Amino acid sequence: MKDIILQKAGEIFLKYGFKSVTMDDIANELAISKKTIYKFFKNKEELVNEAVTLLHNTVHNAVFCICSKGYNAIQENFEVKNMFKNMFKNSDDSPMYQLEKYYPKIHRKIMADEFSMFKDCISNNLNKGISEGLYRKNIDKELITKFYFSLAMSVHNSNLHTYNKNTLNKLETSVLEYHTRAIATPKGLKILEEQLEKNKF
Repeated sequence: MKDIILQKAGEIFLKYGFKSVTMDDIANELAISKKTIYKFFKNKEELVNEAVTLLHNTVHNAVFCICSKGYNAIQENFEVKNMFKNMFKNSDDSPMYQLEKYYPKIHRKIMADEFSMFKDCISNNLNKGISEGLYRKNIDKELITKFYFSLAMSVHNSNLHTYNKNTLNKLETSVLEYHTRAIATPKGLKILEEQLEKNKF
């Protein structure tokens, strides 16, 4: 039952936001009593924390699955971006922005976890791209990883734009294009242009 509650809570939080969803809302969605939820979670913050952790693990597994499919380094990044687009397509607001605003402690924890996962994925991607001749050999991989992570997370800041799913997707694509152009070889730039054409809005 706990797993069912976590799954449903995660879906509702992403759809309507971490702040507006109540324990009553979750109980009603599952057609259970609120007391049943409190058997597993002492309060809403604990539920949010575990739901976000589950989401992080789901994302990690999805990214790992994409990376195992044998795409070239540049296409791999576009596939990961599209995975995030599809995963959050029903969200009414930026989940990361809401988490930062209303649950800053949980946000700090998940950002540390995200960076750890992100660092491993990007490091592997950079090594793959270099070996494929798509990225330049002389790049500072640690610095590039930090730059890319900061840019990728910045698009979820509501000060940057009025939240809109299509706008967010365009910003994420722009960040990926900026990142790739900064490190790509001529061969890599050709593949980038192909991916941008393929992923036109």
